[in-house]
Amino acid sequence: MPPRRRPKRRRYLWLFLPLLLIALPFGLYSWLQSDSGQAAVRTVNTLAAADGMGNRSLMEEGAEPVPQGPPAPRRLAEVVAALGSDFDGDVGIAVRSVEKGWVAAHKAERLYPQQSVSKLWVAMTLLDRVDAGYISLDDSVTLTQADLTIFHQPIRKRIGSGSYTTDIGDLFSLAMTRSDNTANDALFRRVGGQSGVQAFLAEQDIAGVRISPGEKLLQVAIAGMEWDDRYSTGRTFWQERDRLSKRKRARSLGAYLADPMDGATPMAITDALARLQRGELLSEPSSAYLIDLMTQSKTGPKRLRGGLAGEQAVGWTLPHKTGTGQDFEKLSTGYNDVGLLISPTGQHYALAVMIGATNRPVAERQELMQAVTRAVVQCEAEGWPGC
Repeated sequence: MPPRRRPKRRRYLWLFLPLLLIALPFGLYSWLQSDSGQAAVRTVNTLAAADGMGNRSLMEEGAEPVPQGPPAPRRLAEVVAALGSDFDGDVGIAVRSVEKGWVAAHKAERLYPQQSVSKLWVAMTLLDRVDAGYISLDDSVTLTQADLTIFHQPIRKRIGSGSYTTDIGDLFSLAMTRSDNTANDALFRRVGGQSGVQAFLAEQDIAGVRISPGEKLLQVAIAGMEWDDRYSTGRTFWQERDRLSKRKRARSLGAYLADPMDGATPMAITDALARLQRGELLSEPSSAYLIDLMTQSKTGPKRLRGGLAGEQAVGWTLPHKTGTGQDFEKLSTGYNDVGLLISPTGQHYALAVMIGATNRPVAERQELMQAVTRAVVQCEAEGWPGC
């Protein structure tokens, strides 16, 4: 008898495997963030508590109650909700009036990867230590190649093959205006690392924010790798990451998106930014200093700030901090911008747009952020009821 031939539908099933691997991270993340996914997480934690395991919910930091306060301007709330719902990806948006206290939001109580937005918390912790007299911005610091991290680190050229001596203030400026990872990690270590920053957040009652153990460990964990000092220079990290199977990368990225070790909620971020502006977190000089450095930021000019183009936005400013995560195939993660939108009349609005995962091009992500900024400008400029 001639050998049996496999049906064609089975023979070509393997062609769909790459598509499944690409969809895995986004699918897993979306499900865990959905009502059914969170219900499953709650069920698991309920059973664990009953068994005396005491497991902490994966999403508990993102389960903040909606703050009680005046209602957001109805028209603005509708615009924000529509922008979030119409975007093809997982996005959280929060717009908070610093002076009036209302919040317009879309899925703003979930945890989204922060990436470099987390530099804000290092900055606040550092300035808190400055206010207390434990650290001076004039303190000398020497960095060597051993201090290099990964990805964006302009200070690498200054270190070269030897060392670079500077002060805390210089590193602070590099971290906040250039989003330099090595400069930020040096400050991170200076304030006690993960435990030091988390202690500051706890003291200030800032909930809904997680701090990762540092740039090196965060980025290799996302890729499913272990740290190697060779990753600090050249293209070694990218080359080694490309050698990993797509299945392993998809699994690692999916786990990170479902439970980001550096996660934060847009609601928590805008609350902290509002408190920063009101001088409730730091001294008045330190608050002004940090906000001024955010004004000088060179990163992401076409994100939230891109919405300040046009006559209606003349006189408005937007101190901000961006964050950008890793890509896998066509999936981009952790594409963020947060800041304080300041009107010519002196009104302040804390903004946070956090895209957890999407396959949409950069221009569409930027347009979403710009549209949020334009909506707030329009709300005040045109006198929408409640603004």
